[in-house]
Amino acid sequence: MELAHSLLLNEEALAQITEAKRPVFIFEWLRFLDKVLVAANRVDVKEKQKKLVEQLTGLISSAPGPPTRKLLAKNLAILYSIGDTFTVFQTLDKCNEIVKSKDDTPAYLPTKLAAVACVGAFYEKMGRMLGSSFPDTINNLLKALKSAESQGRGEILLSLQKVLCGLGGAAASCHRDIYKNARSLLTDRSMAVRCAVAKCLLELQNEAVFMWTTELENVATLCFKALEGSNYGVRVAVAKLLGTVMATALMPKQAAVMRQNVKRATLEEVLELMATGFLRGGSGFLKSGGEMLKGGGSVSREVRVGVTQAYVVLVTTLGGQWLERNFATFLSHVLDLVSHPRATQTHVEAVYSRRCVSFMLRATLGGLLGEKAQIAAGKEICQAISKQMRAVAVVNDISGENKGGAADVSASQHVMVCALKELGSLVQSLSATASPLIQEPSIGLLETVTSVLLHPSMAARLAAAWCLRCVAVALPYQLTPLLDRCAERINNLKSSPEAVSGYSFAMAALLGGVHQCPLGIPHSKGKMVVSIAEDLLRTAAQNSRLSLQRTQAGWLLLGALMTLGPSLVRYHLPKMLLLWRNVFPRSQKELEAEKARGDAFTWQVTLEGRAGALCAMRSFVAHCPELLTEDVIRRLMTPIECAMTMMSHVPAIIKVHGAHLKASAAMVRLRLYDILALLPPKTYEGSFNALLRELVAEFTLTDNSANTTTSLLRSLCHYDDSVLMGSWLQETDHKCIEDQLQPNSASGSGALEHDPSSIYLRVPVGEAIPGPLPLGVSVIDASVALFGVVFPHVSFKHRLQMLDHFAECIKQAKGVRQQAVQLNIFTAVLSALKGLAENKSTLGPEEVRKSALALVMGALDNPNPILRCAAGEALGRMAQVVGEATFIARMAQTSFDKLKSARDVVSRTGHSLALGCLHRYVGGIGSGQHLKTSVSILLALAQDGSSHEVQTWALHSLALIVDSSGPMYRGYVEPTLSLVLTLLLTVPPSHTEVHQCLGRCLGALITTVGPELQGNGATISTIRSSCLVGCAIMQDHSDSLVQAAAISCLQQLHMFAPRHVNLSSLVPCLCMHLCSSHLLLRRAAVACLRQLAQREAAEVCEYAMSLAKRAGDHATVNLNITETGLEGVLFGMLDRETDRKLCSDIHDTLGHMLSSLAVEKLSHWLKLCKDVLAATTDVGAPVVFEVEKDEEEDSEKKDEMDDDTMFTGLGEDDKSKPSVAPRWVTRVFAADCLCRIILLCENDKAHFDLAAARSAQAKNPKGDPLVLHLSDLIRMAFMAATDHSNQLRMAGLQALEDIIKKFASVPEPEFPGHVILEQYQANVGAALRPAFSPDTPSDITAKACQVCSTWIGSGVVSDLNDLRRVHNLLVSSLDKVQAGKGSSSQLYSESATTMEKLAVLKAWAEVYVVAMKIKKDAESKPAKPVRNVDDDEDEDDLGANVLPPDSLITLVQPELPSLSRLWLAMLRDYALLTLPAEFSSQLPPDGGAFYTPETIDTARLHYRNSWAPVLHAVALWLSSTGFGAEEEKEEVPSSLSRSPVILQAPSSTTKTFEESVKDRMHLMLGVSIEFLCFPRPEEPMEHVMSCLHALFTLLESPSAKIHIAEDQLLAVELLNVLHRLLLTRDPPAVQLQVIAVVQETIRAAQDHLQRQKASKGKEEEGEKESQLSLGEGGDTGELVPGKSLVFAAMELLVFVLVRHLPQLNARVKESPSHVPLRPQRLPEESARLVANTVSILAELPSLCSPAGSMTILPTVLFLITGVLREAAVKTADNAVPVTVSAALQGIKTIITSPLARVESIQTQWSGLVRSSLASVLEHSQPDESRPDMDEVSMLTAITLFLLSASNELVGVTVLQKGCMDRFRNALNSCDPWVQARCYQLLLSVFQHSSRALSTPYIHALAPVMVEKLKAVERSRPGTAAELQAVQEGIRVLENLVGMGEEQNRVQLLALLVPTLISYLLDENAISSAPQVSRALHDFALQNLMRIGPLYPAAFKIVIGAAPELKVRLESAIRANQASSRAKAAARLAQPAVQAAPTIKLKTSFF
Repeated sequence: MELAHSLLLNEEALAQITEAKRPVFIFEWLRFLDKVLVAANRVDVKEKQKKLVEQLTGLISSAPGPPTRKLLAKNLAILYSIGDTFTVFQTLDKCNEIVKSKDDTPAYLPTKLAAVACVGAFYEKMGRMLGSSFPDTINNLLKALKSAESQGRGEILLSLQKVLCGLGGAAASCHRDIYKNARSLLTDRSMAVRCAVAKCLLELQNEAVFMWTTELENVATLCFKALEGSNYGVRVAVAKLLGTVMATALMPKQAAVMRQNVKRATLEEVLELMATGFLRGGSGFLKSGGEMLKGGGSVSREVRVGVTQAYVVLVTTLGGQWLERNFATFLSHVLDLVSHPRATQTHVEAVYSRRCVSFMLRATLGGLLGEKAQIAAGKEICQAISKQMRAVAVVNDISGENKGGAADVSASQHVMVCALKELGSLVQSLSATASPLIQEPSIGLLETVTSVLLHPSMAARLAAAWCLRCVAVALPYQLTPLLDRCAERINNLKSSPEAVSGYSFAMAALLGGVHQCPLGIPHSKGKMVVSIAEDLLRTAAQNSRLSLQRTQAGWLLLGALMTLGPSLVRYHLPKMLLLWRNVFPRSQKELEAEKARGDAFTWQVTLEGRAGALCAMRSFVAHCPELLTEDVIRRLMTPIECAMTMMSHVPAIIKVHGAHLKASAAMVRLRLYDILALLPPKTYEGSFNALLRELVAEFTLTDNSANTTTSLLRSLCHYDDSVLMGSWLQETDHKCIEDQLQPNSASGSGALEHDPSSIYLRVPVGEAIPGPLPLGVSVIDASVALFGVVFPHVSFKHRLQMLDHFAECIKQAKGVRQQAVQLNIFTAVLSALKGLAENKSTLGPEEVRKSALALVMGALDNPNPILRCAAGEALGRMAQVVGEATFIARMAQTSFDKLKSARDVVSRTGHSLALGCLHRYVGGIGSGQHLKTSVSILLALAQDGSSHEVQTWALHSLALIVDSSGPMYRGYVEPTLSLVLTLLLTVPPSHTEVHQCLGRCLGALITTVGPELQGNGATISTIRSSCLVGCAIMQDHSDSLVQAAAISCLQQLHMFAPRHVNLSSLVPCLCMHLCSSHLLLRRAAVACLRQLAQREAAEVCEYAMSLAKRAGDHATVNLNITETGLEGVLFGMLDRETDRKLCSDIHDTLGHMLSSLAVEKLSHWLKLCKDVLAATTDVGAPVVFEVEKDEEEDSEKKDEMDDDTMFTGLGEDDKSKPSVAPRWVTRVFAADCLCRIILLCENDKAHFDLAAARSAQAKNPKGDPLVLHLSDLIRMAFMAATDHSNQLRMAGLQALEDIIKKFASVPEPEFPGHVILEQYQANVGAALRPAFSPDTPSDITAKACQVCSTWIGSGVVSDLNDLRRVHNLLVSSLDKVQAGKGSSSQLYSESATTMEKLAVLKAWAEVYVVAMKIKKDAESKPAKPVRNVDDDEDEDDLGANVLPPDSLITLVQPELPSLSRLWLAMLRDYALLTLPAEFSSQLPPDGGAFYTPETIDTARLHYRNSWAPVLHAVALWLSSTGFGAEEEKEEVPSSLSRSPVILQAPSSTTKTFEESVKDRMHLMLGVSIEFLCFPRPEEPMEHVMSCLHALFTLLESPSAKIHIAEDQLLAVELLNVLHRLLLTRDPPAVQLQVIAVVQETIRAAQDHLQRQKASKGKEEEGEKESQLSLGEGGDTGELVPGKSLVFAAMELLVFVLVRHLPQLNARVKESPSHVPLRPQRLPEESARLVANTVSILAELPSLCSPAGSMTILPTVLFLITGVLREAAVKTADNAVPVTVSAALQGIKTIITSPLARVESIQTQWSGLVRSSLASVLEHSQPDESRPDMDEVSMLTAITLFLLSASNELVGVTVLQKGCMDRFRNALNSCDPWVQARCYQLLLSVFQHSSRALSTPYIHALAPVMVEKLKAVERSRPGTAAELQAVQEGIRVLENLVGMGEEQNRVQLLALLVPTLISYLLDENAISSAPQVSRALHDFALQNLMRIGPLYPAAFKIVIGAAPELKVRLESAIRANQASSRAKAAARLAQPAVQAAPTIKLKTSFF
């Protein structure tokens, strides 16, 4: 392949390769050329042009395939347009010659086609440069057109289109000729040709004025003819032509109008023309049998669907503004269409016409109009509806008997249905933005719609009910009022049949919509519905005129009630069971008796009633599965069994009373099948026989004369087989109208009136409105589905009988009926096999299999492709169910044999699919042995060029095999791949199915090779380049499905071998597809972008932008990529697209781009979001409403609005904006993006520091910190939070909360002491205020409370008056909470109220927690006048000097009494709700303080969200008020009356204080421990922290300490739970907090022990011994796990230590894999944690009795010395790590504990102390592996032992020697700091009171010291540290002198004085000596001058003994006096400074 990459064709290489590979080589060269020519240097190209032209023209005659000729033509044209154009005419003539040639042989055809393609390409590229040659060319082409076959016709028409495009207006002279020649081909029998003509004429109409003036009608008629018998592609092309021509006729293009005075068509004329197409038909004669299947009548369904698409094209071409202006005309026109009798000849036709009209309205209104215009359109629709209603009312008045009136009503019902359906969809898509439409009285939408509920036609009533449901879902606050209104009307108008029916429909619809409204409806509404329904059923018999309606209405309401779910139905179940039982006769006898009674009418009512009851049961089983206990099922079975028995009597009853009962009977059967399919088959085993008889009769059409077919076959066949059945149509934008053209009965004719119960069921995914099929089809569908459920449970004998019966049925039927029966039977068999597979059961013995196999094999040769598909699928499923190799082999062999012999298309296609399905269902392993044969046969079939159908089926099966074989297919990849390439290069493009299957094969092959594709081997490279060539061919194909396949292949390739996919060409191609009119192509493009953006977002965006730049050159590209790039296009798509999958992929793609690019390009992304959000003001009108309502508030709101409008109104000229402002869904997404951007910036602190940001900006203007965009962020959040759309308000509040959290602590550099958010107080207040208005939904208020508490707690606002605004919002909410249950009129369910109240309490709790923290910090700080600048915790420093010490608390204080009560009540509720299910009987029957028993399940969630901060707040309140002691005194019982918490029974006021403490402790600890035992993984960390903080706070209070200490098991449990928490949660903050709680628990136990000892001590004055057994461990010292607090604490603490210092664990060290670690410095948080742990460890022995402490001390000391060893690591600044100081402190605590004085354990104690010292000595041994050991800390530890435990250590020589060694090492250390510390420590040892201890050390170490100090004279100190060491040493010597007895003074001074004098400098040297040396001189001199007077006698002796000393001393004193006179003052201060030791330990251990 690489050889093909040269400018000229490499002919040697071409000659060397095999014949088969040449086309690929040539194609690869042309691809290379295509890329290179554009970029190449013109000079180079011109040099080689001659040769190139020769090579390329040579290729024309080499019979190139379709993709090759296309590229060839393109390259030639580019070559001429770049190089010289001399020879272009020669080439053109050459091509024309070829076209003229008379050679018609198939072999010559490709050459001809290539020539035609070249001609087209030349003109397209060079146009008028080719000047006058065009008439000849065009005539030439037109002549060829007449004689060409279909491929040629298509190619010539495409060339003509290009010629026209290139020449523009210049070709006017030929326009008529082209038109005349082309138009006749619009009805060509080849669909590809029809498409080509449509495209050619579309190009022509740009310039040919006559097409849209004089010829307009003819063009229209032509188009209608072209649509007859068309396929989807033709419909799309012709609709585009028709729509565009009509649009041009209305608004001609300027240039064309200038040239000729044109008479413009009027809108009426155009619409009239279109209408003829829509309504024509019915005149057509019946076609062959196949057409009859579709239901005879009018054959022009294709025309109607095509014209419908044309209407949409017309309006889209004219644009949104045109539609806005002319909407009234358009609406009345399309509604007239559907009221025309021609459109509604039969019911099904009427439904089809309605669907078409609805499609027109939805596609234009939904897509082209912005939200404001949509509201105006909604008004128009309302007016149309009320006009129709007035007409109906008139008709009803005039004529009871007039027949004409009835026709009017039936016409009006269809208009109503369309209008109401569109109105519903409109409101639902607008969601909350639709409120103006509902609220404005002049429109009166609700009145209008409810008036239709009384329409005489059921369809209209149902449509009105549906519309109300849409209103309620869009605006949930309307739900409850609407229900109440309907209930009231039903009760008032009981006597009108229409009213009963209409209002019950409306109520049912509203109840069905509740599940889409998260806030629900009040529980009482359920009771209301039940009572209405009961009343209707009870009174049904009273009035025969109303019985039918009342019966139906009653059951409909009960069915709808079931959708509210188990929590509500539970209360009404007993009543329901009773009602169900009473509808059916009790016994067999009653059934028999019933048959004899009654007339036709009573039977109709009875059957309808029973159908209704069964329907309600079905709804119950479907929506309340939790309530289906054994018992309930048993009680349901009684009526159901009765219904089954009744079924057998019905035919007899129908015989007696007439056929009009058939429909009611069918309805009963439908309901029965439906409910049985939902129940477990085991429950009705006894009735299988009778049931199966019914089912089989149903779908084999035994009693049914119509040839009805089921609609389920599609869904039971595999989705991938759609290419064979054509059902990919379901994946287009036109799905809902194209369904009408599918071959099964009544396909696409779904309508609400076919089954009223669908009004309350869930709408199937992807549909806008439920569309149940007509009853005849639904019953068959239900029977097929139930057959699949029952079949696996039937005995083999019966299975055999049924299968044989099926064969018989098929044999009996003839012609069309046989097809229908066979389809139904096959669907049933598939359903049964699927059921078997799902149940993991087998098909049965040999004879059952035989029978099944015969049935299936028979259908593999059926001429109907759908049946063949079904048969293949059934064969595969059988193989799966039987699962025996021999059976599979037999099936495969049959197909092999058949394929080898058969020559007819039908059996070849059927059996090839059979092979594919076998592999699909048995998988690669099960069918491995057949793989070779299957592949070879299918490869052969795929090359059968004579039948494209065979190729399609064979390739499809091949793809299935490749997919299912996986790696086993690897050996066949190369031959398959070369076949795929060959076919791609040769199969004509018009056979799109073949190309689609080739695409599937290629994709499957890529997956099979998989990651190998990255390799560089020769074979892999070949495979890879073949795949890329294949993709390139498909990308260039004209069919969008093939292009989509190409994209998904490239996507696969990119996944496996990303380096080899060229993004620079792929991304622009994907961007172009984003505007495609084909849904599948857009989906594929976005899915691919999503994958690319995951890895290479930046490249993707760059390439997209480069396309935007290129788009300037080619005006043909209609791409909307502007400076916003691909992101902007995707945001725009979100507004237009409705497909779920597509939108979610767009969201993901934008998400990936955002994650990788937003931080670098902040401004760009924020502007994107801002532009989308700023569109909010588009709904101008509603904004005004808002302002009027808020009149009484201060005028601030108005300014906000003005400001806002002004802000967004800038710079929006019409051209730059897309036609529609972003819709609310997109705006919500943009707000979410905003939050994500803020989150992404989190990692870089620079984004949140204004000072740093400004300085960075100055240095590097490219940088883009987030903090500089703060005003934009706030503005966006504000816009969103104050929008109409509730979802957007939620997103806006969330964004606001995020902004506050992230920016609260960012200081404002220009105003020290303030933060930047302060200037936005007004915005925050204004954004929050609307959320607290009374009509705001609870979820928004709840979110706003959260934001309030965040804002108040963030400490941004320091002035209380400013805070008051937001604070008042919370205060008003609190009043609402205190109002108690059910006070206000409820719109939503009780759980919504719960949510709101809990949110308020949670918000207050958070504020209180912050307030208490500030108060505590203020109390703990000294009042400091100066602000501490480096304090970065905002709460602290704000609290310090801006606020008075208890500022925030003053806001909370007044509310505390009521708050504390509410909080406690809430915690009580929460505690009850967390009880396990088995205690549910203990819950209070009437609910808790804030929840009702009915909403208990939803309430749990709300409590779960808000309990944690409340717990913390209550803990703070309890500990600050001494457990409410103060509150107890104040509280007067009367204050209870206002509180809702009247739960604690009246006696609660009389409890003693102790009891209330106990209750509250149990509540608090219970809640905490329950949560900490098992925190759910999804629980936020904040909850865990709040809970721990609460425990800590609680345990700080004395009452709580007493409580937990008295109940030791409770404390043990708490510690165990905390231990578990440490195991599961990692964050250091959590662990620190846990340790804090442990510390408090231990302290509580210590205090308790002290109290016990004190009281014991008082009782038994003198007896010391009795106290010894107090504490854990008693006399024995045994600690019992599970009961011992100390043991529990040890477990937890050891875990923490080992987690952070794994080296402590001895086991780790001994394990062979252990590598000794060098001690590391712990991170700061871990160090704090270990330190705290160690200090608790050291406290533990004090909890034990002496014996107990002996049990734990060895462990404790081992751990503490271990920590010391690990933590003692030198630091640069010689600071002592917290861990070390904690360990030292711990050692001291233990050694100095009173245990040392207990006689009973004396020896053990000494042993312990000595061993500990020994281990410290061992650890401190100098060691190469630990060069950075901190000797000072170790020495300190040794000194601690020596000082504190002197008694135990005196005289232990081993230890003494060790200690001395360590000191000696330290003295000799080369680090002056170690020396200095060593001197200090030695001093404390020397000075020890016990001489027995100190003397050996003085003897051993003093000499070493003296030597060291003497040596200083020779090497004077060079640094301050060295100087300090010397000074410390001298201090020790001085002290020794002082300690010595009088008689030894002289000797001691003789050591000291000479040393000091030796430090003095010569008087001449002083001035030049370095600073340190001078300091030493001064130090020595001062000391000498101080020592002299202290020991005068001895001093004299020493000085006298050595005269040279005296001389030095005197001269030094003289020099000193001389210099000190000059600066006496300065000198005087200095000795004092020097005298104090300069090293201070942070903690003094001694």
